[in-house]
Amino acid sequence: MRLDKRSLLLYAVTDRRDLGDLELAEAVRLAIEGGSTMIQLREKDLSSAEYAELGRSILDVCRRNGVPLIVNDDVEAALMLEAEGVHVGQKDLDAKSVREIIGGRMILGVSAETVDQARKAEAEGADYIGVGAMFSTSTKSDAGLVDIETLRDICSSVSIPVVAIGGISKDNLHMLAGTGIAGISVVSAIFSAECPKKAAKELVLRMGGLVT
Repeated sequence: MRLDKRSLLLYAVTDRRDLGDLELAEAVRLAIEGGSTMIQLREKDLSSAEYAELGRSILDVCRRNGVPLIVNDDVEAALMLEAEGVHVGQKDLDAKSVREIIGGRMILGVSAETVDQARKAEAEGADYIGVGAMFSTSTKSDAGLVDIETLRDICSSVSIPVVAIGGISKDNLHMLAGTGIAGISVVSAIFSAECPKKAAKELVLRMGGLVT
């Protein structure tokens, strides 16, 4: 599947921990109705089979709404699920190996914190780069912070789109203006909100002029 850069505008990454009475598939549906343009299934401590099983209802919601589903880390689960793509970090399987496994039919996203990491990921077949954490975040406590200047340098150093991630909220996303990003990726700003649909709508409203 070819990546449409516009799909990265509001990239929602799942987290079941703070959903309250909502089922994950319902929360994803609301996030999409609010304006989320891409969904990443990111749920830890599951086998590949369990991961794929969890993702089936999510994939159904995404397909019905024309939104790509990306699976975090687990290439096998992504293939089992026949998701649109997979996203890997610097501590996961390297981008070159993942691209060899998935071929050209799936989107490949790679996390990066430096220009060198981003350039390497692009050279090895990444379709987009996720840069962060931009701000302090409770969803990934081991993530180092990336400064705005580094984000800007990464955007200007690669030809593939870049999405900013990590601690981004409606109150601080304005700080990313002018960096060259294609969009933002959020977790708790949507999935810890009282209403994922309302939260996504507000993020979209505040993104005018933010992305390139």
